[in-house]
Amino acid sequence: MKNYGILCCLILLSSLLLSSCGNSDNEIKNAEPEVVATSTMIADMVRTIAGPDVKVIGLMAPGVDPHTYEPPARVYSDLRHANAIIYNGLHLEGKMTEAFEKQGDKAIAISDHLPADRLISPEAIDAEFGDPHVWGDASLWALAIPFVVEKLASLKPEKKADFEARGKAYQKEVEDFHAWAQQQIASLPESGRVLITSHDAFNYFGKAYGLEVYGLAGISTVDEPSGATVLHTIDMIKEKGVKAIFPESSVNPSVIERISKDAGVSKGETLFSDSCGQLGDIRTKNGETYDVGTYIGMMKHNVNSIVDALK
Repeated sequence: MKNYGILCCLILLSSLLLSSCGNSDNEIKNAEPEVVATSTMIADMVRTIAGPDVKVIGLMAPGVDPHTYEPPARVYSDLRHANAIIYNGLHLEGKMTEAFEKQGDKAIAISDHLPADRLISPEAIDAEFGDPHVWGDASLWALAIPFVVEKLASLKPEKKADFEARGKAYQKEVEDFHAWAQQQIASLPESGRVLITSHDAFNYFGKAYGLEVYGLAGISTVDEPSGATVLHTIDMIKEKGVKAIFPESSVNPSVIERISKDAGVSKGETLFSDSCGQLGDIRTKNGETYDVGTYIGMMKHNVNSIVDALK
C-alpha cells in the first residue's frame, strides 16, 4: 500500500513536469519577436511598421545623445536576447558600434541600405566615418523603410502583408512630409536661407531643403567649437545678416547663447537634432498639429521653427 502511494505521487509529479515543459515550449513558440532599435527616430520607424506584431525595445530615451550614449549593463542582455537589432550606423552610436557588429546578421545598420552616392563621405566633412545624420533628408530616410519591413517579415513571416501595408503607408507619410518641407523652406528669401546650429547635424537637411548650413562643432557632439570658430561665426552672422541661430536639444546651448548675445542675433527655438522629443508632446504651429516624440513631428517642428525665425 505504501509503495502504491509513492508510485501515485511519482506519476503525479511526472505529469506536472511534463505539463510545465509543454507550457514553456508553447510560450517560446508563441512569444512575440523582440527587436532592439537604437535612436528615437529608428524606434519610431520600427514601431510604426511593427504595430502590435513585434515587441520593440528602444534603447535611447528622448533627448539622449547617441554620440555619447553609454548603455547600462542590462542593454547587453537585451542585445543577446533580441531577435534583431536595428541601428543607424556610420558611427552615430559611437561606443556601441563594436557590440552591434558582434551580433552578426541579426544586426542591421540602416545606413548600409541607403544609396552610397547620397551619403556624405568622410572626405566631404573631414570626419573619420562620414556623416551619420541621414534622417535629416526625409526622402533618404524613406528609403530605409523597405529594409525594416523585410527584417520584420523575416522574424514573423505570417505577418508579412501587415508589415508591408504599414511600411507603404509610413513611406508615403514621410515622402509627403519631404514635399511639404521643400515648399516651406522655399518660402524664405534665398539670401536668408542660412542655418547655424550647435553641431554638424543638419548637412543632409540643408542639402535636401536648400539651406546653407553651419555647425559650430563637428559631426559628433563630443567636439567643441574653437574660439576662432566662434569669432568667425559672429563675423559671418553680421556679414550675411542672419536673423536667428539655433540651439539643439541634444547639445549644451551655452555657446549658441553666447554668440546670440555677442552678435546681437535672435536665438531661435531649440531644434531636435539627434533625438525626437517626448512622445505625447503635441504642438500646433502654422496650421500643423504634430507629436514631437515622433520622427515626422520632430521634423515638422524643426521646419516650422526655422521658417518662422528666418523669414
